[in-house]
Amino acid sequence: MKSYDYAQRVGIRHISWDDFASLARKLTELLEPYQPQIILGIARAGLFPATLVACSLRCEFFPIRLTRRMNDRVVYDRPQLKTPIPPDVAGKVVVVIDEIADSGATLTMAAETARRLGALKVVTASLVSHSWAEPAPQVASLVSDEFIIFPWDEQVLDRGRWVTHPEIKVGLKAQTRSKVN
Repeated sequence: MKSYDYAQRVGIRHISWDDFASLARKLTELLEPYQPQIILGIARAGLFPATLVACSLRCEFFPIRLTRRMNDRVVYDRPQLKTPIPPDVAGKVVVVIDEIADSGATLTMAAETARRLGALKVVTASLVSHSWAEPAPQVASLVSDEFIIFPWDEQVLDRGRWVTHPEIKVGLKAQTRSKVN
């Protein structure tokens, strides 16, 4: 499965802010038994669930930037580490959190880097995971192959007007085309 291939999604799921809160609480409950000491949130959107989990479990939190994007456009085939993982992970139980696991590459790269830096244990987690993520996150609140639309992605401010995010338009159009074919 190629990342950002929206035609392969089956259906559409709008996640409201209330849905997000419920999924994030579930993620927190699933992660508590691991007794994490450090949460690494993958910027940008992974910071939403990671911050909530870190606050709820009262553990240290560090944002990292590992992305295929620049200025909200996909420009790299593979994720690039833009903001490094801190050396604080050494000897700690670390959870790496992203909002969605699509290919699994971003979570895998972050986990491998944390291990190289001496993390005692690393757990990968996402709010949502697609079934084709390889490897899948160890913990996910929801596994769905739908086109997921998060509340923070639905609209963007463009020259003073709130409009549908261009990537959402592409995904919705791909969904429409796949139903016709």
